[in-house]
Amino acid sequence: MGLISFLKNKFSKNDDSTKTYSEGMEKSRRNFSNKLNDLSKRYKSVNQDYFEELEEILIESDVGVSLALRTIEELLDMSKEQNITDPAAINELLVDRLFINYADKGDVVNEIRFVENGPTVLLVVGVNGVGKTTTIAKIANRYIKQGKKVMLAAADTFRAGAIEQLTVWAQRLKIDIVTGEANSDPASVAYDGAVRAKKEKVDLLIVDTAGRLQTKQNLMDELAKIKRVLGKEIPDAPHETFIVIDATTGQNGVIQAKAFSEISKITGVVITKMDGTSKGGIILAIRDEIGVPVRFIGLGEKMDDLQEFDLDKYLYGLCVGEAND
Repeated sequence: MGLISFLKNKFSKNDDSTKTYSEGMEKSRRNFSNKLNDLSKRYKSVNQDYFEELEEILIESDVGVSLALRTIEELLDMSKEQNITDPAAINELLVDRLFINYADKGDVVNEIRFVENGPTVLLVVGVNGVGKTTTIAKIANRYIKQGKKVMLAAADTFRAGAIEQLTVWAQRLKIDIVTGEANSDPASVAYDGAVRAKKEKVDLLIVDTAGRLQTKQNLMDELAKIKRVLGKEIPDAPHETFIVIDATTGQNGVIQAKAFSEISKITGVVITKMDGTSKGGIILAIRDEIGVPVRFIGLGEKMDDLQEFDLDKYLYGLCVGEAND
């Protein structure tokens, strides 16, 4: 049984989470799955032209050039070795290869790994405009619902309005937030947050940071200092570092992920605005380029639309989805 058939059987009865994936991936599915189906209908058997068009579909879906080229090479080899000429069979193999490429990168744990003693510290990075503040609020909300005591630290002290926005979210969620003056030292805010988190026996401290990639060296120095002061106060902190990427930015998001991974050890990716893009392959591209798993995916504007990333549900949403699409 191919992966597409497996996914159809597995998600034949959509639960709320699967439905959220299906609805959130609709634009991407129309761009990817529908094109695959149209392509297979135009060819009785596969040939060089078929594979070239297949490669084009992958690249247009933001799977990434290197992954697209490598995947097509693998499909060409498999089709020759196994004498596969049926376009539908090749499409099944394509989805299988995309799944395997993601899964073979290793670690697919999504939930935050909480330490046994003391606060768990999550550092959140990402350029301005990707939805970082809202994502922090959604992550906080997720763990509040799980009974965790959550605190925020507004260490993005340079962007106008960043402190105020995060403070509004903290008030809505009814949780504590540590802030500093505008343009103050971000590391000092992070330090104050760590001290308070320990004192108040917080389960999860989420530290927001500035996202100024255009001043890469300054950002590198700033993040290094934040990590240093956090580690002095809380052993091994930060325990997680998530980068937030806007799915609608396409390959720019991949470039951002690579740049931040050079500055800081990234343990997870959060993809926002997936429901707003027709190029859902960015998840596969990021995983392929930097080897870091996507931990959460934003599939809508509601607080609960930030979903734990599920590879099966993602591929189902990208390739199958609702039967009446």
